[in-house]
Amino acid sequence: MDGLAALRRDPYPLYAEAQRAEGLLFVPELDGWLVARHADVREVLWTPEVFSSANVLRPDMHPAPEAIAEMVKGPTGGGPVVVSADGEAHLRLRAPLTRAFSGTRVGALLPFITERAEALVDSFIGDGRVELMDRYARRLPGEVIAHIYGLDPADADVAIQGSVQAERLGFRQMSTDDQVAAARDMAALRTLLDAHLTDRLERPRDDLVSELIEALAPGAPTPEDRGCILSNLVNLVIAGHLTTTALLGNAMMHLLSHREQWEMLVADPALIPDAIEEAARYDTAVQAFRRVTTRPTTLAGTELPEGASIVVGFGAAGRDGAAHERPDEFDITRARERHLAFGHGVHACPGAQLAREELRVSLETFARRLPDLRLAEQPAMRPSLIDRSPETLRLTWK
Repeated sequence: MDGLAALRRDPYPLYAEAQRAEGLLFVPELDGWLVARHADVREVLWTPEVFSSANVLRPDMHPAPEAIAEMVKGPTGGGPVVVSADGEAHLRLRAPLTRAFSGTRVGALLPFITERAEALVDSFIGDGRVELMDRYARRLPGEVIAHIYGLDPADADVAIQGSVQAERLGFRQMSTDDQVAAARDMAALRTLLDAHLTDRLERPRDDLVSELIEALAPGAPTPEDRGCILSNLVNLVIAGHLTTTALLGNAMMHLLSHREQWEMLVADPALIPDAIEEAARYDTAVQAFRRVTTRPTTLAGTELPEGASIVVGFGAAGRDGAAHERPDEFDITRARERHLAFGHGVHACPGAQLAREELRVSLETFARRLPDLRLAEQPAMRPSLIDRSPETLRLTWK
């Protein structure tokens, strides 16, 4: 296993080293300065005019020419996306998402989330065992995003597969054949969403796609407008699906690895909101995002030039002893503490409430219907800092 893959599978020793260091720690494997202390992470997120999001989506891997040739078979073109935009452009792109994921809108989704959670459990409860990542954790968030977009339920698989493959193509070492397969799935996702965009341009409805069109390109969108809308639709599928999937997997893995805490939760479901926050703090899905300095600045005593690459450690901040007592202990009974797992400032995750509700419904469903859940094996973690989660999560019950 190369050094970068090992770091991604278990970044916490590096975080601890960075927190002990004087100033910031430069990490060659990440090609950037690691920001690992809660206070420093918060400062970076609070000052986007100094720490730009422009390179947040910089991939670690560059696709082979054969994979690029497959990707361009789908709709091409693009535009700025909310996660990597700054200033006024970011506010413009974020506004429709803020409305779409408001408390009222999320509340209206709860019947659908609950119905799908129950149906997914129904599909495997008689088996006595399940691989939870594939049968549940990837499916529920994918089906919710498809529902928010107004997609046909049968198209949820395209959204799920496209988002999984996008992460693999950008951040995993793969053979050329596997890259080509991933590129085909990504092109299929863009083709699906482009056709859906065409439909909503002709027949607007009460869904997120129509809202994005109205907010970003009222009237007749230019080709540039259309590319921007499509890029944001693709980005939201990937971000909304992968991160919630990872949070679901991590929460169940740590609860079942700490058996006494799972049993406490089963006995007292009122602990579920605390369990969600502890899972996010202890082992967040998005471990790190990149920023780039817009001007010379000093952070944690380290002088940084303009254009310096910064790796913002959300996962490291959750294990900072200066912000959290007993930071390396998983404890769902701890008092609620402010964490940065969903970001902070103008780029805080707009879908955080939706992710929490999907996890709450899931934990309530598992505790009620499968209280005897157990790990069938100790899971291995995926080598990823953008959606840290178990590769597989094999569970059994009597």
